[in-house]
Amino acid sequence: MSNIIPYYKSSDRAFTILNGDCFDLLGRFDFKFDMIFADPPYFLSNGGISCQAGKVVCVDKGDWDKSRSTEDIQKYNNEWLRLCRDKLKDNGTIWISGTYHNIFSIAMSLSNLGYRILNVVTWAKTNPPPNISRRFFTYSTEFVIWARKQQKVPHQYNYDLMRQINNGRQMKDVWHMPAIGRWEKSCGKHPTQKPLALVLRAILSCTSSNDWILDPFAGSSTTGIAANICGRRYLGIEQEVEYADLGRRRKEELNDNSVLNKYISKLEDLKYYYKGYMSEPECEYGSDLPF
Repeated sequence: MSNIIPYYKSSDRAFTILNGDCFDLLGRFDFKFDMIFADPPYFLSNGGISCQAGKVVCVDKGDWDKSRSTEDIQKYNNEWLRLCRDKLKDNGTIWISGTYHNIFSIAMSLSNLGYRILNVVTWAKTNPPPNISRRFFTYSTEFVIWARKQQKVPHQYNYDLMRQINNGRQMKDVWHMPAIGRWEKSCGKHPTQKPLALVLRAILSCTSSNDWILDPFAGSSTTGIAANICGRRYLGIEQEVEYADLGRRRKEELNDNSVLNKYISKLEDLKYYYKGYMSEPECEYGSDLPF
């Protein structure tokens, strides 16, 4: 195993960021995770425009999101999903977000690599931007595929908690949630940042306290923040230094109890979970990571 030096590791050892390309780093250590949440490139940075806060803006995110050929996108998805599968425990699950631009390619890769797709969750945005061209329906949804590593090894699903969150009814695969709020950008903003509520629900649905969660495309480390506020541990891989640093700032902001309490008050799912978590002994975080 090559030596790996974390870009950042929190004092409680529950939040680690590696700065680099996941295609390189995932092959350089041996560790198995309980869950992966991945928000890979959608490959949409082709000069398009959208509307934000009433203004027309360019949707280009960066070189990492530049358009590619269908063949190149399929090859890209095959490779990172292959690397991630090796990092999951046999009963582990993976969540991957996307739109119609990349989600079908991802589903094909999952099937080819031996994953079992469990659900395709539809995130119905309650505050989508308008369609300024007026030639299509307003784009108001994204998708999150949930799959497990093995075809026949049972996965964890916290059915009772999900039912409680959904007012005593079975949780459906359509989640009505807003896009990120201003309160989630207090340390800065990532162009493809996902709302904490979305990632938190995914984590709560299939993990337990102290579980390890991997995000190979960490961005602003929303996955890590969601993981830590409900007692899970996190490793994020991010190739852009500015976003790795944004993730660090977001974690350190949680040391302020007023910030943590604000998060708790904003996240509806925690009303059903956090009291139970806090009634347990404090999580004894210990770094099992090999670096």
